[in-house]
Amino acid sequence: MTVSISQSPAGVLTLSLNRPDKKNALSLAMYRQLTDALQQAERDPAVKVVVLQGSASCFSSGNDLQDFLAAGELDAHHPTVAFLYQLNAFTKPIVAAVAGLAIGIGTTALLHCDLVYAAPDCRFQMPFSQLGLCPEAASSLLLPQLIGYQRAAQYLLLGEPFDTAQAVAMGMVNQQVASDKLLEFAAAKAAELAKLPAEAVQQSKALIRGKIKRKADKVIATELEVFGALLKSDACQQQLQGFFAKK
Repeated sequence: MTVSISQSPAGVLTLSLNRPDKKNALSLAMYRQLTDALQQAERDPAVKVVVLQGSASCFSSGNDLQDFLAAGELDAHHPTVAFLYQLNAFTKPIVAAVAGLAIGIGTTALLHCDLVYAAPDCRFQMPFSQLGLCPEAASSLLLPQLIGYQRAAQYLLLGEPFDTAQAVAMGMVNQQVASDKLLEFAAAKAAELAKLPAEAVQQSKALIRGKIKRKADKVIATELEVFGALLKSDACQQQLQGFFAKK
């Protein structure tokens, strides 16, 4: 299994990235599993909250690039694209537990989560321009809104990494939690949410994020159009060749 799925009697659905040999790099199969799980969770009234986590030592090193490139055009049938739209559309609260690496989509996906808790050892990074590519997952909209334009430019244009303390200071992460307590802590927060009246929680999320979600949906489409064009460019191909050579 590359994504482990479990559900508690209290209504918490936990999605655990489980590909340790690849540092939880997201394959096409994993994207399909995550999208299917979120769709089912959306329909299932027994699910109140979703927890998205990696292991206690690694969240995700980002896309499995070879797998990603093998899927062809970035249209609605591409597993990554389907996941991005489903994540943005999800109406129930998502709690994220992040440790170790959170690269690319490992960081941008967190912008769609409602509560984010991180271990002290996290390394967040969005190295899109370094690969000759552009932001995705509506991060070109959501990140500047959250942390301000200049800092967003620092992390999206230069692709500089940042740590948990910086992420907390910027408001990307709610709280730093000791590594050995992280998954337990996130689970407890999710259980706390699940005890609240579900309709009140979901309506509150809709009020907080509704306008942003509608904008993000359009931005995801625009980003994908630009991303797809850049992916075919000579500059990007050279950067990807260099990346694979290092691997």
